Amino acid sequence: MKINFRTVDQLPSGTSPRLLVVLCHGYGAPGTDLVPIGSEVLAMRPELASSVRFVFPEAPLSLEEFGMYGGRAWWQLNVAQFMQALETGRLEDIADATPPGMPEASDALMQLVQQLCDDADLSPASLVLGGFSQGSMVATDVALRLEEPPAALVVWSGILLRRQLWAELAARRGNMFVMQSHGEVDPILPIDGAEWLHTMFKSAGLPNEFIRFYGPHTIPYEVIERFAEHLSHCVANSAS
Repeated sequence: MKINFRTVDQLPSGTSPRLLVVLCHGYGAPGTDLVPIGSEVLAMRPELASSVRFVFPEAPLSLEEFGMYGGRAWWQLNVAQFMQALETGRLEDIADATPPGMPEASDALMQLVQQLCDDADLSPASLVLGGFSQGSMVATDVALRLEEPPAALVVWSGILLRRQLWAELAARRGNMFVMQSHGEVDPILPIDGAEWLHTMFKSAGLPNEFIRFYGPHTIPYEVIERFAEHLSHCVANSAS
């Protein structure tokens, strides 16, 4: 399962990054969906231009056969099952499950991340891994399974999956920082699932920040600002 990707950086020619930031888009979005975030962050924090490379993987599955031209997915969703869980108040059943196709997507992203680190001559300690919605969930799975913890995990509008496995892995992630955000009126992925994920991270003793905002399934500007601030901290820590 091959994953294509786009990169965004302003590094001087021949210069390697000190921090690698890998961000995965959500279900149904094109592979380029989050690409503007790279330029936006570099505009907010010009000091990052000499240190950071952004990488935006494209999910391996096409959704064109379902009428979503250009849309991609990390794994296919069982929409009927998910809607039934929402309508019957059994969203926690989703939290305990491993969606079919997720392990394969996670393994493919793991291989890409390892190759990107090798190419940049960086360890996962100089990696920030994250994404939006479904992309944040596959990123979480990889961040918890990497041989060495990344510097940070970023979960935008993601929810808890694989509860038992993730809890066991999170307890062994040391000081991996976790940034979460979620809309309080998200009609697609209710905030309850994000709260369960946040509780899991806290129970594992991981340093974390959870930004709750009054809004839907999105990444608001203030979250991007806070993300950029965290990246500055990661670069500073990599230099110390």
